[in-house]
Amino acid sequence: MIERSFWAQRLHRAWKDTSILWLSGVRRVGKTTLARSLADACYLNCDLPSVAGRLRDPEAFFASVKEPVLILDEVHQLPDPSRLLKIGSDAFPHLKILATGSSTLAATAKFRDALTGRKLAVHLLPVLAEELESFGIVDLRERLFRGGLPEVLLAQRSSPEFHAEWLDSFYARDIQELFRVEKRTGFLLLVETLLRQSGGLIEVSNLAKLCGLSRPTVMSYLEVLQVTHAIHLLRPYHGGGRQELLHQPKCYGFDTGFVAYCRGWGELRNEDCGLLWEHLVLDTLLASPEPRIHFWRDKERREVDFVLPRGRGACDAIECRWRAGAFDPKGMLAFRSWHPRGRNFVVSPQAGEPYTRRVDGLEVTFARLSALRTLLRSRAPQAQPRRPRPSGAKRRRRR
Repeated sequence: MIERSFWAQRLHRAWKDTSILWLSGVRRVGKTTLARSLADACYLNCDLPSVAGRLRDPEAFFASVKEPVLILDEVHQLPDPSRLLKIGSDAFPHLKILATGSSTLAATAKFRDALTGRKLAVHLLPVLAEELESFGIVDLRERLFRGGLPEVLLAQRSSPEFHAEWLDSFYARDIQELFRVEKRTGFLLLVETLLRQSGGLIEVSNLAKLCGLSRPTVMSYLEVLQVTHAIHLLRPYHGGGRQELLHQPKCYGFDTGFVAYCRGWGELRNEDCGLLWEHLVLDTLLASPEPRIHFWRDKERREVDFVLPRGRGACDAIECRWRAGAFDPKGMLAFRSWHPRGRNFVVSPQAGEPYTRRVDGLEVTFARLSALRTLLRSRAPQAQPRRPRPSGAKRRRRR
């Protein structure tokens, strides 16, 4: 069993603030393995009928638990999981409870109580760049191509059959059981389309035409895919400028291996690495966790990969580059003409130790992904020198 110490430490830190943790993540991302790696824990698999029988009297059961940690794996399989967790939190506050599931807590009608104020949610992601050494992976390209689900990453060879089987299982277990989605063909076609277009802007009407679904149905399915962590939607960052993109979101698939599979890539070429690297950077930001992650784009298609708001108009701008020397400051310069306060980062596996230099008048820090989380926490955002607005841009009139 490979210990995922980053996530184990995350759980123990979170238990200092609450007695109930909700550990969610996509199928086969390693929730059960992580849960069973915790020391001094009582583990229950709620898929088993015998476990449901033991939990019919919650008070008697909780009183019988001798270990300081109780793990309720796949707790949504129980008839009334929210009542069980509420009793555990209120009547046995000394007990640390870890409940797991593939989706967010309130994804099913079984959860009549969202346990607001009683629990914290932890979203387990595919294997992060900083975890690769523990999995024996020395070539970052292997992680990009095969993805970050532990089972695939540890296999002797990559298997396309795994991805097809995973998608079928995802629909049958996570989607049908929780959401009663009936249009299997249209739903899976939407999933594969989003994974194939991952990293790009999405337009709901076009998706509806491609998948043979109505626009309201696509909107509903997108919500389902978000709460089951199969996709991440990023909203555009804007300050009201007329040249800025305001509404159309970007969509990222949950795993680089599935993006490569749905694109039909039999091998990874150099030109493919940049897109998948962007996904891996996003995973690091999601694991931080950053409270809000956006992207920025204007009508001239100049963009910044990720924007992290810092309050009072300040924001950090992050560009992802497979090769550090390929950084083009055009998008960041346009962004800073509208939003001058904040720090600028270029994240590249070739960056080496973090260093800062001026690029066309902007102060930019180049760093590897392993240093990004520390850099983001390191100091308050600094103001960038004001630059002229792009030609044709107008200030929003104050009323």
